[in-house]
Amino acid sequence: MSWIYQGSLFTDQNIPEGAIGFIYHMSAIINGKSVAYIGKKNFYANTKKKLGKKAAPKDKRKKDYVRVSKLAYHAYYSSNDVLKAAYKEDVQIKREILKICFSKTELTYEEVKHQFLYAVLENDMYLNGNILGRFYKQKKI
Repeated sequence: MSWIYQGSLFTDQNIPEGAIGFIYHMSAIINGKSVAYIGKKNFYANTKKKLGKKAAPKDKRKKDYVRVSKLAYHAYYSSNDVLKAAYKEDVQIKREILKICFSKTELTYEEVKHQFLYAVLENDMYLNGNILGRFYKQKKI
């Protein structure tokens, strides 16, 4: 299933200029139980590409690769193992973009904000195990 943003299909042309990522809400029905997950994802992934012999720098101390940005969100089905396994078993997963962010700081802040708004640690429906690696589902207040 494709990404949905504000009720319509999200494509590469919908990425605003300067946007670096988004906050997402994924939901599915697995073994008759409704589950969901809230997280963040960058639009682009920086990968290293080796330079050929002719393009490589003469000075060995210099880098012999170049960073290449490519779209990385199309085939993304969460960092959660349950949702990844469900995707491999062809379970329908609804992927919704909640907010588009324009900096790394905003991306992290909005992820945490939405996780607290949706009460992911108190609600058993959510597969989130922690928030920022600081607040955990097992450690109830």
